[in-house]
Amino acid sequence: MTALLDTLVAELQLPTALRNTLRFRGNGALPSTFAVTALASSSVAACGLAIAELLQRQLEQQPAVEVDRRLSSFWFATSLRPQGWSTPPLWDPIAGDYRAEDGWIRLHTNAAHHRAAAEKVVGRAADRAQMADLVARWRASELESAIVTAGGCAAHMRSWSEWSAHPQGLAVNAEPLIHRQLAPAFTSRRWSGNAVRPLAGVKVLDLTRILAGPTASRLLAGFGAEVLRIDPPGWEEPAVVAEVTLGKRCARLDLHDGDDRRVFERLLSEADILLHGYRADALERLGYASEQRRQLNPGLIDVSLNAYGWSGPWQQRRGFDSLVQMSCGIACEGMRWQQADKPVPLPVQALDHGTGYLMAAAAIKAYSERLGSGCGATLRLSLARTAKLLIDQGTLAADVPLQAETAADLNPQLEQTPWGLAQRLKAPLLVEGAPLVWQRGACELGSAAACW
Repeated sequence: MTALLDTLVAELQLPTALRNTLRFRGNGALPSTFAVTALASSSVAACGLAIAELLQRQLEQQPAVEVDRRLSSFWFATSLRPQGWSTPPLWDPIAGDYRAEDGWIRLHTNAAHHRAAAEKVVGRAADRAQMADLVARWRASELESAIVTAGGCAAHMRSWSEWSAHPQGLAVNAEPLIHRQLAPAFTSRRWSGNAVRPLAGVKVLDLTRILAGPTASRLLAGFGAEVLRIDPPGWEEPAVVAEVTLGKRCARLDLHDGDDRRVFERLLSEADILLHGYRADALERLGYASEQRRQLNPGLIDVSLNAYGWSGPWQQRRGFDSLVQMSCGIACEGMRWQQADKPVPLPVQALDHGTGYLMAAAAIKAYSERLGSGCGATLRLSLARTAKLLIDQGTLAADVPLQAETAADLNPQLEQTPWGLAQRLKAPLLVEGAPLVWQRGACELGSAAACW
């Protein structure tokens, strides 16, 4: 874990002396051949160290930072504990791994249009058994290519060595974990926060969806940022909305509509931080390429992520955590580790959550620097590059399991949500004097006005 945290401190350009303020507590690890608990606790710690640096710069104080390894691991799964109700299933009935003629392939069909694309290629399937019969007629790589070409999402299982030799693996593995580019100085240097709420007054425009980007904006909201999430009309993600909208307001805008575009441009011009997780060319096709965003807001901290990286032939490819795990060798190595007869993914969607916390840490660092220099910044991350970060830590010998969750792990304060009462896990991160506190409970998408 020390090496992993050292890597994150270096990538985020945080002062190494801040390490002296950090303490981890808790033993055990999530069941995996990879260092998933180390990734969880280190990425959470990176956010705490970024906040500590912000407070150090503004108040000349050096707060202590404490990270609970066990709670960090639990938050990488879900923080929400509904009381008397339940969230919808996370996966579409036919999403999952299938044996093809020459290997394994994963179909991601949670969105209706992604399922339609897969079924356009292989045929309609009433259930998993029928889909398995259809997939078995294909070679895995040919089916992956056909579904992606049809606008769907799929990934066939590769080993790490195969991925490292693949044109996309070669490209993304050569990228930095966090690509950073500064913009010319052009903005106010006034800090709007305080010792207790370091990000108070910071406006975060959130255009992200499941799961990495919403994890980032949730963390920023916990330190006081005003987060406004924007979704298009009709978009829903019922399985995770209660998990990821904590602390936020959620509105809808149609960026094909002239009036809504004007509203969006005003919001963007007033934002401090923009988070977006669309494919690399999506905002460009809407008329909001990086140059246009910078013209609308010269001091913007522009943070983006995609699945497979920002160079190489797949930089525009749709992707999700589970697909990247298949592509880059994680599921294959898990299968070897378990001596299983099918792919074995990570026990949680660690690429999503880890990348989300790194996005938040990078945004906090950029905001802290902007207060000194007036410079905006462009930051880019990807799930596939986070996968390399995890794989580079190597595989692990057996570790003791995490102690099971108890009532003492839950925040005793009940959360009001549109679906019913809920509890959350206690925060895994404590920055001395600036606790993670969310002032709003989870909300429905589109439940707020599109305004600050």
